[in-house]
Amino acid sequence: MINIVIVTFNYKKTKLIVNLYIFVKKVLTMLYQIKNQHLSATFKVLGAELSSLQSNERNFIWTIDEKFWNRTAPILFPIVGQLKNDSYHYNNKTYHLPRHGLARNLEFEAHKINDSSIIFTLKANNETKKNYPFDFELHIGYFIVDKALKVTYQVVNKNNFEMPFSIGAHPAFAVPTNFKNYSLAFEKQEILKNYSLVNELLTNNFETITLDNKILALDYQLFEKDALIFKTLQSKKVTILENGKPYLSVAYKDFSSLGIWTKINAPFLCIEPWFGFADNFSTDGNIITKEGVIILQNNDVFDCNYTIETY
Repeated sequence: MINIVIVTFNYKKTKLIVNLYIFVKKVLTMLYQIKNQHLSATFKVLGAELSSLQSNERNFIWTIDEKFWNRTAPILFPIVGQLKNDSYHYNNKTYHLPRHGLARNLEFEAHKINDSSIIFTLKANNETKKNYPFDFELHIGYFIVDKALKVTYQVVNKNNFEMPFSIGAHPAFAVPTNFKNYSLAFEKQEILKNYSLVNELLTNNFETITLDNKILALDYQLFEKDALIFKTLQSKKVTILENGKPYLSVAYKDFSSLGIWTKINAPFLCIEPWFGFADNFSTDGNIITKEGVIILQNNDVFDCNYTIETY
């Protein structure tokens, strides 16, 4: 006995779905560019993410290779790092957020665009409130000045009550030659306290790293256990040296904490200014008392910035 299955095909409906998919994919991968005589920078509307920073033929932002990582410079909001059990408590309710929050996976609106600057905006909506029950506006500004890119963050509390959040940067800089050819020059000579992560949660354990005349030599072994996490440090500027010469620097005077990360054998190094960090194992999950969280008062505005300077 032969069974015959008849499949109906609605050409118009199928074509509409295909065209909609193509349109959405095009929008989410749409690139904006700003530039001056020294630098050009491109950005995606998805996550308002910096995807390249070029001078002549050199791109200072790494080119994605998904066997290592599928991001270039995500924005971390309204949390930095991992939550214990991927959840937090607020007003006796439990909410869930993925690692590094929700902004990096959402489409921003681009506006106030000119040759050398652009601002992206993300506003709270019914979907964001399922995971983060606050009215907010997040504005990300990019400004090319001479040989530097200034990045500004502005968080607006649109509620009539206080709003807890964290925010951070995660740019991945290209280090295309032998990793040991690179080192980090800190602004000041200091002993760094590197807090350890276990399963992406912070412990109370730390190891000290002593700089050699302000220099930290880079080796993949430094990152075998995950990122280097400095809750506090004196230096407000770090410079990547390539064969002993300045390659680029990140100045983060407004930020309280710093993460440095790569994956073993990956051709990038992330320098990450943060307000906040991953949950501690001992957390009770209350986001209001979460270590490193910012409490923004009703109808108030929070501003910070950092700068990437190229050489």
